[in-house]
Amino acid sequence: MKDTNYVFLLLALIAEIIGTIGGFGSSVFFVPLGNFYFDFYSVLGLTAIFHLSSNLSKIFLFKKGLNIRLLLYIGIPSVIFVVLGGIMSKFLDTYFLEIFLGIFLIGLSILFLIKNKIVVHAKNKNAIIGGSLSGFSAGLLGTGGAIRGLTMAAFNLEKSVFIATSAFIDFIIDFSRTFVYYNNGYIHKHDLKYVPFLFVIGLMGSFIGKKVLAYIPQSKFRRLSLLFILFIGVTTLLRIFITQIE
Repeated sequence: MKDTNYVFLLLALIAEIIGTIGGFGSSVFFVPLGNFYFDFYSVLGLTAIFHLSSNLSKIFLFKKGLNIRLLLYIGIPSVIFVVLGGIMSKFLDTYFLEIFLGIFLIGLSILFLIKNKIVVHAKNKNAIIGGSLSGFSAGLLGTGGAIRGLTMAAFNLEKSVFIATSAFIDFIIDFSRTFVYYNNGYIHKHDLKYVPFLFVIGLMGSFIGKKVLAYIPQSKFRRLSLLFILFIGVTTLLRIFITQIE
């Protein structure tokens, strides 16, 4: 297809595979990588659409039941706050949003690398707080899966149930913010050519990630994922700094 950036699509596939294996979700990689090719608002719109197919495939591939308790306590506040974050993003300059994203990625990765034993107590209050923070972050910055993953880890779910429940929550988050982003004007006609590719990539990446997950200890891959997130965060801030100098 004319003017299609195939390097971006390859990176999207890698982001989906790593996101599935690492448990952070693909948006933590997809959003900052997408910013190298598109403006920040376009990336938010593409991320929401990309995740709809990605999470549908995860729900299907890891269909061993959902944790209804977490679906309610994390999912409901997530939807409320993703709408709030999405609305607020319209009133903030993309320059500051990208800085927030870079700082968020760096701070998140360093926190998890240093405090690798960090835990959240399995309480309903913490589930609501975690859902609210992850939803708000997803709406404002395009990514909030790491916060939700940390919250859900406290409840000691079986791996397939964890991924299916997280994917279902992520799906309703993406479904909600898609309408907000569309109303904000983030979903552009000239970017829609990527939607069929991203739909297939979401399915392929989740499938490949599931296969690889069976051979790689998640604890080891988690550290590699965090180092990659740290690198992306630093690169994001450097790119902004260099662009300002130029």
